[in-house]
Amino acid sequence: MEGLLTQFNPTPSKLVSALHEHLTPVEYSNQPHDDLELIIKRPVDALNVLQSQPDLHSLTKCLKWLTSNITGLNDFDVRLPGAEAAKIINVLVNDIIPNYWHVWIGSERDRYNHQRKLLLRCLSSIAGIGALVTRLRSFNPTTGEVQATTKIRPGQAPTAQLTDDLVNFLEDLLERDNVVDNIWTTNYVDSEIAMRRAILWKELVSLLAGSRLLSAVAEAQDRHRSTDAIDKKSSWLGSGQLYTAWLGRNIKFMIIHGKENFMRKHKDATRLLSKALTLGYTDQVVQGVFSGVIAGESTNLAMLRVSLYNLASYEQKNVLYTVIRLVTEKDSSSTQNPGFVGGVAALIEALVTDKTHLQEALVDLLTGEYMNGSKVGMPSRRAVLAALSPHPDLVKKALQKLLHDFGDKLYIKHTPVLQQEGNIRTLLLVTGHVFKSDPDYVRSLVRGSVYINAISNRLAASSPRSQFLGMAVGSVISTLVDPPDKRMSFSIEDNSKDEMIQYQQLTESYDPVGSLEELKATVSPTDAPSPKRKTKQSQKAKGSTSQVSSATTSKIISIEEFSDDSTSEDDSLPVYDRADFDEEEEDEDPTLVQRNKPTAPVYIRDLLAGLNDTENYDRHRLALLASSTLIRRKAHFGTEVSSHLESLATALIGLSDKYAMDNFQSLRLQGMIAVLVASPLKMGQWFSTTCFHGEYSLSQRLSILTTLSLGAREIAGHAAEDAALTGATPEPLFPTQKLPDKYHNIYARDAIAPVTALASQLERTLIAPMAASAADTLAGPAVLQVRTFSSRMAVAAKRQKPLANALAAIVADGFFFPLVRLWSLQPRVRGPHNPFTHPALLSHFLKTLALILHAAGASAPALPALTGEFFALLLSLRTVALAAPPVLEALLFGLLTLLELNAQRQQALAQDYAKELLETQTWVEELFERIGGGSAEGERVRGLAAGVLLRVRECVERWEAGMRGEFGGLV
Repeated sequence: MEGLLTQFNPTPSKLVSALHEHLTPVEYSNQPHDDLELIIKRPVDALNVLQSQPDLHSLTKCLKWLTSNITGLNDFDVRLPGAEAAKIINVLVNDIIPNYWHVWIGSERDRYNHQRKLLLRCLSSIAGIGALVTRLRSFNPTTGEVQATTKIRPGQAPTAQLTDDLVNFLEDLLERDNVVDNIWTTNYVDSEIAMRRAILWKELVSLLAGSRLLSAVAEAQDRHRSTDAIDKKSSWLGSGQLYTAWLGRNIKFMIIHGKENFMRKHKDATRLLSKALTLGYTDQVVQGVFSGVIAGESTNLAMLRVSLYNLASYEQKNVLYTVIRLVTEKDSSSTQNPGFVGGVAALIEALVTDKTHLQEALVDLLTGEYMNGSKVGMPSRRAVLAALSPHPDLVKKALQKLLHDFGDKLYIKHTPVLQQEGNIRTLLLVTGHVFKSDPDYVRSLVRGSVYINAISNRLAASSPRSQFLGMAVGSVISTLVDPPDKRMSFSIEDNSKDEMIQYQQLTESYDPVGSLEELKATVSPTDAPSPKRKTKQSQKAKGSTSQVSSATTSKIISIEEFSDDSTSEDDSLPVYDRADFDEEEEDEDPTLVQRNKPTAPVYIRDLLAGLNDTENYDRHRLALLASSTLIRRKAHFGTEVSSHLESLATALIGLSDKYAMDNFQSLRLQGMIAVLVASPLKMGQWFSTTCFHGEYSLSQRLSILTTLSLGAREIAGHAAEDAALTGATPEPLFPTQKLPDKYHNIYARDAIAPVTALASQLERTLIAPMAASAADTLAGPAVLQVRTFSSRMAVAAKRQKPLANALAAIVADGFFFPLVRLWSLQPRVRGPHNPFTHPALLSHFLKTLALILHAAGASAPALPALTGEFFALLLSLRTVALAAPPVLEALLFGLLTLLELNAQRQQALAQDYAKELLETQTWVEELFERIGGGSAEGERVRGLAAGVLLRVRECVERWEAGMRGEFGGLV
């Protein structure tokens, strides 16, 4: 033994000493583990962080690094196109926004202001907006990506929630009026190649003014509105009027802030304006661009005029007509401001200066149908005429055209009288204007053949009104050019003299060109804020009002409104957040400040950790509140939910109400149903196995059965009907129907309540037709009964639309057979200590099977096999049911449901299960005679028994009638 042992030498060997020389001491840091790992120096590092499902701290640090180029702290700019930027934007749009944005705009919106601003900065680019629009359009059922989700039942696929998040993000991204200008500046400064800048700007024009963004948002909202997936207000991005008004304000901002790179910027703004005019909302676009000059501001008129002249000639005419129409819509208030006509004339003259084609367009406008219509007042015509006054040749041309139309026979015969009256007013107005500057021209025109033939054609017209208009024009112009002894005179009725006086006054009118300042008295600024700003301003005003009303003194407090105008000079400066600022520090007591306040989970792993963390109340509560929503959002996108289904179900089943939370049972039930609906076949079998083999309490087994019944109904398309039962949309109770809060929280938590309520509702639905038929029988012969017949439209309106029942294909393998098979094994496995013989659990089990079978419907392919299994199970429990009233009621309810589902195949049922039907009939008849009425429970059982008897007798009678018909032909 001594030779086998070697003495230990405590002196270190030379090899160990040599190794120690190469070792360096490690200094441990007190920083968190995340800070040690999260070192971002390259775009690849940022991409890896974003793809690794980062928590809030890591995401914030990554977004800060991505936006640090805006403040000049690194060389990488995610807003510029490139391979690395495209990958990062793709992850931000497809992963970060769906996971985090709904949390950041939730109830704790103010807490995440910093993160929202950082994310918005990262995507405030052409590539960012394009990625958002592409993602939004991918939810269109016509695309390949969502064809998979169209196979999912309505309400399961989270496309409605994801669409809402994307639209909300786009609203925050585009709400300001300088968005397009900022994007242009970034594109111009950072893109060195002119060809590259042109391609990028063309892409932005296609996105914003090519209706890609507008149509994507409008289509998404219309799709979800038609399917009732969401019930929210429409976004202004999907409204053509509001969107084009916002686009017009952005174009205006580009134009008036184009001092640097003037020609390039105005050219790009003109391209955007030209494309925006094709959206079909010309009035809104022009009003947004020219709102300042319409309101009488002359500061930016020169820049706007340059952009107008860069448009095509037909677009210039369209914009000019629109500006005149918008500014002259204020005719009703012009009577109180004598300078209104001169101000409008000054605006028109400023826009058409040195542009012959626009001056010709004014002549066409003055003599056209629009200006001579009944909706256009005289101030508008006077303003256009005053703008043409520096050009006598054009005014004379307008006079000749008006006079030609006035005397044209076809015009007199077919043109509406109201338009003819407008033409005559404009004719007299122009005639008086020309007469003041060149009376000889008017006299020569009156003595010409055109005028004489026009008066003759008017007087020869068949319409008395046309004749009167001819006499009016002839009399007024004769008074203007002829001496008193040679004036034309007509006998006119007294009731038309006032009208003649009005016509006479038109030739005396003359309006000089004024200034734009005169428009300010009547025309209010039309640059209305976007819906987001209106909401913010109303909230500010509401807050100020509440502060004033809550004051206990009579001191007058001035309410000062701060404008959110995007044209402030501070927009060009970088925005820095206050250092070391924590919103929680606003609490007066420092001991109440909570530094590590938990956040709502955005990933399934965080949800599992929160559900299992029963020591942290806030985190546990947030996880329970977000469980159903988060699971449904991620159920059909990726494998995050599918790989954790069993863990989620185990955690939810094992939850206990440690903190006596409000709505604990309903929240837990919603989470379990969400897990079941995420993978019905797999989780249906898992819940069934867990209910029988798991070591759970009675209440937990009841909750599992409730999950199976309500989940099966949701898969079958009855989610909206059961929403109040699961607590998804709780029905408010009247105060007299509700216990005090202290007792309501104790007695309202009942895992059996949803199934019991559904069973009672279904009982009434099944028995009501039989009761109505019995009442008709007692009322006498059908001839003596009075019936009300509804119209076909009323019947069609009341008829429910068929639902896509996805449960019918999986009900046998996923729900019914696993439950029945496992229940039949319990007596042999557990022996006399079988918990499923408890009346509450057994009755709940039978009702669950009945509800699942009813949800599958009569069209389920496996209905014959389900009928045989359920029939055998129910008849085997007759002895147990007699000793337990709840089980008896559940058994009768199961029989009634089974017979109702087989109402369309009663003959086959009687042929295949003749023995079972006769045993059921005999047993129910004895039961009906044994149970007496008087109590509510007894009456309910007797009603169910009567319903079962009627269905059984109908089935037997149908089979007998079939047999008589079959053998009657052989006699």
